[in-house]
Amino acid sequence: VQLQASGGGLVQAGGSLRLSCAASGGTFRGYSVGWFRQAPGKEREFVAAIHAGNMHSYYDDSVKGRFTISRDNAKNSVNLQMNSLKPEDTAVYYCAAGRPILSSIRRSLAYGNWGQGTLVTVSS
Repeated sequence: VQLQASGGGLVQAGGSLRLSCAASGGTFRGYSVGWFRQAPGKEREFVAAIHAGNMHSYYDDSVKGRFTISRDNAKNSVNLQMNSLKPEDTAVYYCAAGRPILSSIRRSLAYGNWGQGTLVTVSS
């Protein structure tokens, strides 16, 4: 399955953005889907994921309560609603699909399919 991330842009602190990850050449059925981000000069880090086995959502503590991940099976997409954005949320955001075991849901190496990334810039 090939992934295409979209929805990034420039927003002021406190604003909102909605990222979307669309699948082509297949569906998300049976895949866990995660969002990761990478800020300049930093390592890629986990943001949020939905596990295919239990359909539960998982979040990094830095975004919990502000970001919401959801699946839209009708549109074959996974969305990341980002509210109350902060300058430290500035990064390239990547969506990924894979079949990680639950204990690896936050590990980027557990995902085999990656989108190209979309840039989110939050100004102060």
